[in-house]
Amino acid sequence: MSSETSRIYTTHVGSLPRSAPVTEMLFQRELGQAYSKEAFDVVMAQAVDEVVARQVRAGIDLVSDGETSKIGYATYIKDRLTGFEGDNPRQVAVDLKDYPQFRERMALFSGKQTFKRCSCVGPVSFVGSEDVAADIDNLRKAVAAHHPVGAFMNAASPGVVAAFQPNRYYPSMELYLEAVAEAMRSEYEAIVAAGFILQVDCPDLAMARHTGFQDLTEAQFLAQAHLQVEALNHALRNIAPAAARIHLCWGNYEGPHDHDIDLDKVLPIVLRAKPAGIQFESSNPRHAHEWVVWKSAPIPQDKVLIPGLLTSTSNYVEHPEWVAQRIEQFAAIVGRERVIAGTDCGFGTFAGIGKMDAEISYKKLSVLSEGARLASRRLWSNV
Repeated sequence: MSSETSRIYTTHVGSLPRSAPVTEMLFQRELGQAYSKEAFDVVMAQAVDEVVARQVRAGIDLVSDGETSKIGYATYIKDRLTGFEGDNPRQVAVDLKDYPQFRERMALFSGKQTFKRCSCVGPVSFVGSEDVAADIDNLRKAVAAHHPVGAFMNAASPGVVAAFQPNRYYPSMELYLEAVAEAMRSEYEAIVAAGFILQVDCPDLAMARHTGFQDLTEAQFLAQAHLQVEALNHALRNIAPAAARIHLCWGNYEGPHDHDIDLDKVLPIVLRAKPAGIQFESSNPRHAHEWVVWKSAPIPQDKVLIPGLLTSTSNYVEHPEWVAQRIEQFAAIVGRERVIAGTDCGFGTFAGIGKMDAEISYKKLSVLSEGARLASRRLWSNV
């Protein structure tokens, strides 16, 4: 989880736009429709091969499987954990409540979220070994075929599972988190055992303040975030910090975001998480200024910063010089060897939903690589 000593590595958050055949298959499974398991496996394997190839062509060093087989980064767990059933209406984010017309326009452009948001209604245990093994096998074959520098695989954090899937069974949030953490440990350890970097997605530490946990006071939310990090660290107890990274974000959607919690309030909690890598939003207009928070933070020496240098909710293609300048900002804080160039969030967080064009998404990734090359030449110019 550290950049090599001669240049800046590139990566991204994980999800990439799914093709029409992939999306069709995922929704057939999501909606309980009849589908061929054999055809599903073939479509997913071919899609993972293609997304890895495209990442490598774009110059991405640390690639993912695009989260191809997952309907959504936080709700896919219903296919891998017991105890989840039903569906809950989507909770409107606080910043969007006063803008119903905007919400309607956003749904027309991005698509309506039709995936299931289950509740926890029974004991949680892991039953997803077959799905995880298939994901690992697909990514391993694609990596062997296209030779990136390295690869990572996403998994939902205990906190984001709790934020998306309300607890209706356990007598306390602590016990719910404990059960989810213990169940997800199997997935985490399988990913690392396969030789991939584990990325644990943790928007629960920021976004959930104005979404899933919006009814809490700020103090209650921060206390909840502490519990989520404790649960995560417990689930990662057999994984070395250098083998994992977390992703922090305030919600991958275009909106006012004027109710986002400030980075300086959650950063002390984030820094307590075990993974060495911290991937975070730093390009969207609501949080780009917060690079100065990192400048004054007591960042442990083993942490690697992976700032988001591309927005993930706009089809604007950033200029490589802008990317290079932002890399240099963070390199000045922690040193060039502890910075990896990343993106704000995923380009396909939920299958079939989102405003990001697939071709433009890969163009943006190529610009990330170009900006990293510019920064590398300047950062290592005196070596």
